[in-house]
Amino acid sequence: MVKDYRKFYITCLFACCMLAVLWPRTPSAANARDIYYQADSCYKKLRNNPQNQHYRDHWLKCIDKFEEVYQRDPSGSWAPAGLYMSGKLYHQLYNISLLDSDKKEARDIFERTIKRFPQSQYRQKAADGIRAFSKAQSPKAVDIKTRSSRTNQAKDKYVAAKSCYNKLQKSSKKQKYRDQWLKCIDKFQAAYRHDPTGPWAAAGLYKSGELYQGLYNRSYKKSDKQEALDLYERIIKHFPRSQYRHKASAAVGSFSGAQTRKVASETVKPQKSDGKPAVDKITAVIEKGSLVKVPVVKHGKNSKNRNALVQGLRFWSNPSYTRIVVDADSETTFAHRLLKKDPAIHKPQRLYVELNNSRLVEDLKKTIPINDNLLIDVRAGQYTTDTVRVVVDIKSFKTYKIFSLKNPFRIVIDVWGKQPKPTRAKAGTVPKGTKLPPSALAKQLALGVSRIVIDPGHGGRDYGAPGYLKGVHEKDIALKVARRLAKKIRKELHCEVFLTRNSDRHLTLEERTAIANTKNADLFISIHTNAARDRRAYGIETYFLNLATDEAAIMVAARENATSTKNISDLQTILSDLMQNAKINESSRLAVNVQESMHKSLRKKYSRIKDKGVKQAPFYVLLGAQMPSILIETAFISNSRECKRLVNVKYQDRMSAAIVTGIRSYIKETSPTAFLKSKHKKGSKG
Repeated sequence: MVKDYRKFYITCLFACCMLAVLWPRTPSAANARDIYYQADSCYKKLRNNPQNQHYRDHWLKCIDKFEEVYQRDPSGSWAPAGLYMSGKLYHQLYNISLLDSDKKEARDIFERTIKRFPQSQYRQKAADGIRAFSKAQSPKAVDIKTRSSRTNQAKDKYVAAKSCYNKLQKSSKKQKYRDQWLKCIDKFQAAYRHDPTGPWAAAGLYKSGELYQGLYNRSYKKSDKQEALDLYERIIKHFPRSQYRHKASAAVGSFSGAQTRKVASETVKPQKSDGKPAVDKITAVIEKGSLVKVPVVKHGKNSKNRNALVQGLRFWSNPSYTRIVVDADSETTFAHRLLKKDPAIHKPQRLYVELNNSRLVEDLKKTIPINDNLLIDVRAGQYTTDTVRVVVDIKSFKTYKIFSLKNPFRIVIDVWGKQPKPTRAKAGTVPKGTKLPPSALAKQLALGVSRIVIDPGHGGRDYGAPGYLKGVHEKDIALKVARRLAKKIRKELHCEVFLTRNSDRHLTLEERTAIANTKNADLFISIHTNAARDRRAYGIETYFLNLATDEAAIMVAARENATSTKNISDLQTILSDLMQNAKINESSRLAVNVQESMHKSLRKKYSRIKDKGVKQAPFYVLLGAQMPSILIETAFISNSRECKRLVNVKYQDRMSAAIVTGIRSYIKETSPTAFLKSKHKKGSKG
């Protein structure tokens, strides 16, 4: 029995090793490779420029890049190369500066390379580097003036690093992101490198180690722990008389078995007789050559786990478009990569998204079949102890986009295929007396717009903006206006109409756009009411998706997105990529026609109708829409006069009629003969 178990264990281990060798590189490895090439380019430029070699900062610039290779992926295939090259450059810098600190730095790095990567080819190179130090060379004396200047500059760098450290400690949000920790670490190490034998050197090294230790307490990556220990050991070795030697010794002692990874929602049982701890739930995930056994997090509101919990996978689909949403309970960083098809191991083309500092909830359905024209399925797995990987297996696709939304945090994956050729009915092909549905009639008349999706904003637990009148809410007004609008469009424009919701139910913003896309809509119209703290504010305005042009537009977008104005600013950084496929010009034209029609029609019946014009802003509900899309703010529900109008049936009816007139004007602009054909067709029927 024991032999069979050992044989099984060895077989699994061998399979994992083979997978690890054969599988493509991870994003972090690819990223480390790119950084290495940048560092190597920096080094080549330095070698070809003897004049720059006399300036220390040029050497440190290249050294920093090689060290970043190691820091980015400390256990990856490029790590030993980056570490060794930083030591090599310190060695060459020592040959010019003859500073003992540069020699010690080079030796330390070579020793770390030997210790951390004993199987790497760079182990021997590092050993040769240590032997290559010439005993004939001795440190060159530095004059007092130069020493004083260097010390002052090192102090300034340390003060700047301390400021970075203080901001990090005060911001729980910044502490979630690895790059924020590394940013402060780099600043402290810059203070050390600028004056490696000065009074601020040990302090810079110690704070670097302290930050790595703090990072390890969050990431639980062995490489972070090792970095902290290495830095503390360097202080003990090179600064024996410094006060930081005792602090470093105490910090080394603080690393104990108590600092092993714990998750609040895990229950660890007492050890079994074989000495191995038992965990309630263990999930084994084999993905990309890694076998990881990690406890599954039990889902609960009271969980105090620091990691983001991946709670669900959702999708919407039609033959040429699929939207997938990954739901998480808190914000985290993520990366994505497209993998090629690998027939040798029967793997289709895959698109994956890796969520950092994340865990899967216990009750998550880990594989969701899709089986449309584009995708096979979407599956989630615990890739490492604190990384969740979501993999999309692909049949075929034309392009894809990935972006995140907030409050709550979720990642949206849009995949598009080739658009099917539209088939329009030809006049005379339908037998006389046959009753056509509105959509078929619209197609036969070549209107260009045959299907419209109307989106009543908010709904369910999302009440939207509260009205000036007690008991009036945006969600109810939006639904009433949308229903009237749908009825008029069917009757007057003969178009097929879908409502994203026809009752008081909750829909996520990304679901609304997905419905429009999967219905292959020609237009998407989202109905809302405006609101402001200043109850005197009034008027009507229409929006289309683009970068916000003024503060008022940002405020409106923030309210409709149920997020902060800061998040709107963050969103605008990704819009330039997302907007490539958006119908900006058509959306703008539709918005102008609808806005002009509403203002012109309503001011005939009502006093004080303010035209706030057409504006642009980044609305979540319009992101990824593949048709002309607008968001209409019908009036200010927070204003006494306009709130009373909004609850009035006649105002709702006239507002809807005005929107229909605007849509008709848009259709005439885009297809000038459409309604001429319509009149002719009616006339031919007698």
